[in-house]
Amino acid sequence: MFAFANVYFLFAEQTPKWWDYPGFELWKFVNLVIFIPLAIWGINKFLGFKGFLRARKVQIKDELEQARTERDAAVAKLKEVEERLSRLNSEIETIKAKSEGEAAAERERIAQSTEAEISKLTVQAQRDIENAGKAAKNELRRFTAEQSVRMAEELIKRDLRPEDDLRLIGRNIEEMGAAR
Repeated sequence: MFAFANVYFLFAEQTPKWWDYPGFELWKFVNLVIFIPLAIWGINKFLGFKGFLRARKVQIKDELEQARTERDAAVAKLKEVEERLSRLNSEIETIKAKSEGEAAAERERIAQSTEAEISKLTVQAQRDIENAGKAAKNELRRFTAEQSVRMAEELIKRDLRPEDDLRLIGRNIEEMGAAR
């Protein structure tokens, strides 16, 4: 039995324990489990990583809230634009009807204005024609009178003899003397 125990002890010493298996030394894992939490605690304590994460969390939360607000504003603006677009056809029809009414009123006003202007021009033309007729009659009378006087002078000059001329001069002198 002693021999059997020796063999067992020899065999037992050659096989490593599970916690001391090469490449799987338990002390490395224990060291890692202790080091990682201490490293995280040290980074947070000395570098303020926790505060940075909190600040970043608050910043992201604010940006998300701002994005929600902007999205809500954009949705409201979209609704407003869609409502305006739905009313656009009726507004176009209203504007079209209004402009047609205004155009008809303007045509009527222009027609009335033109009619009034035509009547003014007709009256003015009639006055001008009458005045021109009167002026032509007066010119014709003057011309006729001048021609009559010229023709009478020619007749008198042609028919007047020197003894008639002396007799007329004498009568004119007598009339002047009597008038004095």
